[in-house]
Amino acid sequence: MSSSISGVAALAIDCADPGALATFWQKLLGGQVVLDTDGNAELRRNGSNVRFDFLKVPEPKSGKNRLHLDLRSRVYDAAIAEALSFGATLADDVYDGGEWQVLRDPEGNEFCILRPRSNV
Repeated sequence: MSSSISGVAALAIDCADPGALATFWQKLLGGQVVLDTDGNAELRRNGSNVRFDFLKVPEPKSGKNRLHLDLRSRVYDAAIAEALSFGATLADDVYDGGEWQVLRDPEGNEFCILRPRSNV
């Protein structure tokens, strides 16, 4: 690690509807959504030093993400069902191998749900 960098402060996510997308991620990850006067949103999570910033941009998402989140599940199938009920969609066109599940959030950003860690 660079001696000049102390850590990750935030993950910035460009989107069309910051409040709605922040609320989707809040359902998955917990925390509190805070809206600012410019229409942007922030997801603040207790116990985490990394903030999620949702920033309004005019252009739509295009292409596959170059960076995405991998979320560890406690109960794999239940986590996928929950994400789908919150508005995610399956992204089997990206990967359909069974090791993990790729999904898209309501604005098309890919993320993965991983199986629980084994005790082995």
